[in-house]
Amino acid sequence: MESRRGPLKSAVPSNVVSPVRRCSRTACGRPAVATLTYVYADSTAVLGPLATYAEPHCYDLCAEHSERLTAPRGWEVVRLLDGSAPARPSGDDLEALANAVREAARPQERAAEAGGGGSRAVDPMEVARRGHLRVLRSPDN
Repeated sequence: MESRRGPLKSAVPSNVVSPVRRCSRTACGRPAVATLTYVYADSTAVLGPLATYAEPHCYDLCAEHSERLTAPRGWEVVRLLDGSAPARPSGDDLEALANAVREAARPQERAAEAGGGGSRAVDPMEVARRGHLRVLRSPDN
């Protein structure tokens, strides 16, 4: 037998339940970005990327709380890197970029020096120029 009142409505309004997992710390409502798990047998706290599912004995933490995480004395904190996060550039990356910029600037410096006072040296293979683009003659011609 069907009720005359229509379908049963939820006791919890839909705007209260959020699909985003929140930080497990008390009074913190920020979105979770990492999951903390304790390995009691090894006295280790493991902090890794946000787990796919919320587990009962794991704690979801926001960015601020995951950065400030400390473990009890005698415990070790293991921080697992998130493979999907972009890697920060190293010193070698920045040096390679600086060298590439210097190398790209060199032909313009040589052309200005060879031209002597404002006239540009013309490459025998260059047919035309528009801005930074050059049209080159085919080596067969």
